[in-house]
Amino acid sequence: MSTEEMTYLVIGALAGGFINGLAGFGTSLFALGFFLTIMPAVEAVAIIVVISVVSGLQGLWVVRGALTQNPRRLARFLLPAIIGIPLGVASLKQIDVTALKLLVAFFLILYGGFFTLRRTLPKIDHPTPIMDCSVGFLGGVLGGAASLSGALPTMWCSMRAWPKYETRAVLQPFNVTVLALTAVMLAWNGAYHRQTLLHLAVALPTAIVAAQIGIVVFRRLEDETFRRLLIAVCFISGTVLLLRELF
Repeated sequence: MSTEEMTYLVIGALAGGFINGLAGFGTSLFALGFFLTIMPAVEAVAIIVVISVVSGLQGLWVVRGALTQNPRRLARFLLPAIIGIPLGVASLKQIDVTALKLLVAFFLILYGGFFTLRRTLPKIDHPTPIMDCSVGFLGGVLGGAASLSGALPTMWCSMRAWPKYETRAVLQPFNVTVLALTAVMLAWNGAYHRQTLLHLAVALPTAIVAAQIGIVVFRRLEDETFRRLLIAVCFISGTVLLLRELF
């Protein structure tokens, strides 16, 4: 492995691990650009889903108390998502994935930019089971079709008047489950060959350390600050996704 490969690999793992530890999602959007510089797309995605899941498991431990407080809420997101994943995979032959990613990027930028400029954020504090299920299902479809499972749930959860631990208790297991299923599918298709495992051996420990740093920062944030962080990450993620697809 050359010095250049090692540099891009470490920087990508640091960026992806940190944002996962801080916000509970976003590993792919922050790390993929670095990984694609030195490896094929399938290998890059295969590495990212593993470090996302491992980093996410650390985040799950942080919010373990909140996970048991409202399991029905999580189920409303997660169960429809599991149904949506194979539908998203099946739709790959019928849709233009690039156009889909551009559409999601547009909404992320519009949503993130609009609420970033507002002094007050929306606070939906009443139960919304139908919307929760719908967002979870569409997140699963987007995850299977374009590896963008976290986009819609993050936008929706950032509008809920939930404490930061409760918000993360939805986003973190949602993303871990969807990406773990993706990793299984990739492994089944032979994505984890010798070169992938060699790169993973460097990226995974780096991402674990970076995720721990992100978790430390997360613990220090106020609930309102965390909501604004999610909105800012939506805007940045949309911008990164847009630029990556256009250029």
